[in-house]
Amino acid sequence: MVRFFSVGSVLVLAALAASLVVLPLMLPPLPPPPMVLLFFPVGIMAALMVLAFSPTDYAGRVAVGFV
Repeated sequence: MVRFFSVGSVLVLAALAASLVVLPLMLPPLPPPPMVLLFFPVGIMAALMVLAFSPTDYAGRVAVGFV
């Protein structure tokens, strides 16, 4: 049988999962971030959308080969 994770890495992942469950219950809630910081992910997503849908000029440089 193939072992994907060692025992040590499984213990580290289990401790991380347990801390993600327990720590939010113990720590006080944080105040919301300033409104300017909320626009950074929106700006990054807009830039990625522009790059994804912008036309490229690689039409003449496509290499196709058969082996």
